[in-house]
Amino acid sequence: MTEPLIKLGIPAGSLKDSTQALFKRAGYNISISSRSYFPTVDDDQIECLLIRAQEMSRYVEEGILDAGITGHDWVVETGADVHEICELVFSKVSRRPVRWVLCVPEDSDVKTVKDLEGKRIATEAVGLTQQFLEKNGVKAKVEFSWGATEVKPPRLADAIVEVTETGSSLRANNLRIVEEVMQSTTRFIANKESFKDSAKREKLENIALMLQACLAAEGKVGLMMNIRRDSLEEILSLLPALQTPTVSSLSDPDWVDVNTIVDESVVRSIVPKLKQAGARGIVEYGINKIID
Repeated sequence: MTEPLIKLGIPAGSLKDSTQALFKRAGYNISISSRSYFPTVDDDQIECLLIRAQEMSRYVEEGILDAGITGHDWVVETGADVHEICELVFSKVSRRPVRWVLCVPEDSDVKTVKDLEGKRIATEAVGLTQQFLEKNGVKAKVEFSWGATEVKPPRLADAIVEVTETGSSLRANNLRIVEEVMQSTTRFIANKESFKDSAKREKLENIALMLQACLAAEGKVGLMMNIRRDSLEEILSLLPALQTPTVSSLSDPDWVDVNTIVDESVVRSIVPKLKQAGARGIVEYGINKIID
């Protein structure tokens, strides 16, 4: 059996499903069994390993994995020396960056990070928190939290540093945000020595290209329509195009075909205007990938 070219880390936990879905849209079908940490993929050059995002960058740095998907926060937390291939703005809930925030109970007297001098802070991201405190000239006791961090204040900790996307869990536990520690997005990272290998680098860059193309296409649709030449200028002024629309001649010299890409959210408002301006045969179609 031929040795796979790339040993790829797939994040377990909250990013697993969204990562699997993104790879599927990019053309890589990854099958994850509940009883195995070795997902299968329909590409003989890739071998997958399911591993926690928190540990991913360390194993990539050491060369146990050639590449992996993890958050920028965990690269910073571990201090891993890895090559960042690209940013992939997706998460378990939204397409916004996640935020690490310093929180205290609603009735706490703490107003700024300075008020936590000598206090106790619980967090899963000890390194990030210590860096943040040092930057602000604050000395406090930072304890690693094994989970359920939101319930620790005020009995087990004076404050916490926790990750959030929507803030709903913080509000449910009567916590308020004092300050933002950092924002983080998902990254596709590689071992530096692996990335120097031309074959591995080409493979990894190809994977990155397809993943980014899928994310670029999110929320976009294609529109095509037939337009009389004498209405073309008016029609083009109505189109918020991703790029210059493609205009093609038809067999009837008085008509042209216009093809463009727009945000899906604007279709409902511009299609009636296009029809009113003389567009005919308007077709909306899905976009899977956009590659510049």
